[in-house]
Amino acid sequence: MRTLVLGGIRSGKSRWAESAIRAGHPVRYVATGPAADADDSSWAQRVARHRDRRPTDWSTVETTDLAAQLRAEPDVATLVDDIGGWLTAALDRSGWERGTVTAEVDELATAVDEFTGTLVLVSPEVGLTVVPATATGRRFADELGLLNQRLAEHCDRVVLVVAGLPVQVKPTEVPN
Repeated sequence: MRTLVLGGIRSGKSRWAESAIRAGHPVRYVATGPAADADDSSWAQRVARHRDRRPTDWSTVETTDLAAQLRAEPDVATLVDDIGGWLTAALDRSGWERGTVTAEVDELATAVDEFTGTLVLVSPEVGLTVVPATATGRRFADELGLLNQRLAEHCDRVVLVVAGLPVQVKPTEVPN
């Protein structure tokens, strides 16, 4: 089962994803964001809160090479938090030029499609807010919106978390 969990900032998406994958077996937690930074106390506190609530039998991998990590152990229960951090790193490597992360997105989508174990992907939903004021912000929002659509195609289930409450988006019986 592959699940994409979407939500806004502080929506409860990470906490919901952690509870959804917790099934009495070890979990590989893949962190894609930047490491805790001593100069940014709020980010360091956020990283620490995430670490503190994880069960002790979970392993943690910090990487931005997400496709390779998924392919390395495609049958191990895995929680990825979050896709926005992965995309930021990919855009940083490419100089934030439009269309430069297409190959990496394709590779990630294929790795998700080929994953045979339980997989939960956490991603920000940025399409429900104002259009960012900067070109970089708009590029990120555009690329993330397209990436979330691609990942949703390859996931069995998509859940939107709002105010800590899950709303199932896929599967759905809504006619086309």
